[in-house]
Amino acid sequence: MPSISKKGLQMPPSPIRKLVPYAEAAKKRGTHVIHLNIGQPDIKTPDIALDAVRNHNIEVLAYSMTEGSETYRQKIANYYAKNDISVNSSDIIVTTGGSEALSFVMGSIMDGDDEIIIPEPFYANYNGFATAAGVKVVPIVSSIEDNFALPPIAEFEKLITPNTKAILICNPGNPTGYLYSKEEIQQLANLVKKHDLFLIADEVYREFTYDGREHYSVLQETGLENHAIMVDSVSKRYSMCGARIGCLVSKNKEVIQTALKFAQARLSPPTFAQIASEAALETPDSYFNEVISEYVERRDILVSELQKIEGVKVAVPQGAFYCVVELPVANSDDFAQWLLEHFEVNGKTVMVAPAAGFYATPGLGTNQIRIAYVLNKEELVQAVQILGEALKTYHNS
Repeated sequence: MPSISKKGLQMPPSPIRKLVPYAEAAKKRGTHVIHLNIGQPDIKTPDIALDAVRNHNIEVLAYSMTEGSETYRQKIANYYAKNDISVNSSDIIVTTGGSEALSFVMGSIMDGDDEIIIPEPFYANYNGFATAAGVKVVPIVSSIEDNFALPPIAEFEKLITPNTKAILICNPGNPTGYLYSKEEIQQLANLVKKHDLFLIADEVYREFTYDGREHYSVLQETGLENHAIMVDSVSKRYSMCGARIGCLVSKNKEVIQTALKFAQARLSPPTFAQIASEAALETPDSYFNEVISEYVERRDILVSELQKIEGVKVAVPQGAFYCVVELPVANSDDFAQWLLEHFEVNGKTVMVAPAAGFYATPGLGTNQIRIAYVLNKEELVQAVQILGEALKTYHNS
């Protein structure tokens, strides 16, 4: 029998999706599964985006430009200008989701065995993108004890080797919800300039910041023109996960020209999704004001309810819509599977994402889970109550 590639065997499964078969089996048994595992908002997609697709007059669904339509990229640049980010349409490549943008970035700036430093826990698919590119992830641990703040710069510096090409951050963070301050971004900026590295920022949650805090982009920092690369997406901003439209943004012309070659190999981003995404840029600010207010309420009630459970520790998110929760269990993978296979309250159970898959260091995060607070407040309260009962039963079983 022909063999599978080493790369294929090393590709990590998604901690967010790997328990899906157990959830589907639970549903077939008649159990209602409350999904806390995946960042699929229940917020309504703006009508303006959906109407743009409904009311199109396209007669031939043709390829778009490889880098995305000119009108859409210009409107993206205008959107960034409103956020104090000065870029041109030529600095932007439209991609099939933020995922493709990250793949293009790694392919454009890194070779096999090059290294990328990432504060952990981090978005689990970074491991997958790195594996696909043959790149080595060098993790630097952030701690739930200080809410997953940026680790000391001196600790970053210890990890830099001749093979280091970049530092990657997610701001605000998935899975932590941590929002890096302007001062923390500037510390990283000084570091990458000192060692001539790239600073990649996944900023797909930029709109969702709480408690009066403001998002500071790597593209706002002067002197980073040749170092900064931003990844963005419409998925969470406009509750359009299924559109699969993102973008790669950089003032480094060589990066853009190289990424464009990777983009040419996949021809073009999807046309209808670009139409919807372009229209979504006209979404009024009131939409975000309401959404942010809703997420703050959900965060507050989730954290409050979790803190009532004995032995549970929770980091308070400052942005995005995730939090990392430390449980009084030895193995959250086993606990998450047990929840779906053996536990329910009044015909309901919960599905969570075990957090070990958000780390690259073996053994870390084994007693943690990620919760996405993308459900209504009543369901969040119910889910945490089920979780609390489950922990009591799990300990006694």
